[in-house]
Amino acid sequence: MNIFYLLFTVLLPKSFIAQNRTISKTPIIIGESVTFHSKILDEDRTLNIYLPEGYSADSTKVYPAIYLLDGSMNEDFVHISGLVQFGSFSWINMVPESIVIGISNIDRKRDFTYPTTIEQDKKDFPTTGASEKFISFIETELQPYIEAQYKINNTSTIIGQSLGGLLATEILFKKPELFDNYIIVSPSLWWDNESLLELTPKAHISEKKIFVAVGKEGDIMEKNAKDLYETLKTDKKDNTQVYFSFFEELDHGDTLHLAIYDAFNTLFRKEKE
Repeated sequence: MNIFYLLFTVLLPKSFIAQNRTISKTPIIIGESVTFHSKILDEDRTLNIYLPEGYSADSTKVYPAIYLLDGSMNEDFVHISGLVQFGSFSWINMVPESIVIGISNIDRKRDFTYPTTIEQDKKDFPTTGASEKFISFIETELQPYIEAQYKINNTSTIIGQSLGGLLATEILFKKPELFDNYIIVSPSLWWDNESLLELTPKAHISEKKIFVAVGKEGDIMEKNAKDLYETLKTDKKDNTQVYFSFFEELDHGDTLHLAIYDAFNTLFRKEKE
């Protein structure tokens, strides 16, 4: 009888078995997605928000804010949020529990680049050059919105990679007080014949932690990242910490994940109790 039952079960269609089982499904929720209208950009913008476990709007507990460029669901939001969650486990103690604000893209070439003097680039990438407007959006619309809607403290970090690294560098050079910590990975500083590197970074008052990283990405990318580090190290004040990591076994496509882990470990690691 047992053999007959076993054969009967094996030969049954899977659809029949599934229909006769009690299956419970629950959505996996790590935060929320918010869309609001930007007057500066004249368009709706979507934010993906990772909230730490136990987060409550009714609680008095507040959290650091991590602003993630390229923060769409199909870009860097999920895996960077995962690193934040992992790093904030009490037995890891690498990064404080934080709220991650992933800024979804609409036109990253437009938003992350300043105007270029290279005629061919103007032809190849006609929408580029609006970073000033996007930085204004971050300063006057995005940050005030996050401060009003979420339980954040006064510590903020920006993460940018590739063109996002170019934008993060531009903010650091021109409006450094917008963020406390800058994580700049594989920055596309080649843009406009490396003109951003010719600027003198604006002096800042508040404490800064800056982490620059690059992989094995070719002579120009590697040199630009190292030049950025040297500039920041030369100009740094006593209240500024600057770090550099070179990932010689990685390239432009896969440096980000390990670079962010290294950045969190370098900038935020607490001593284990």
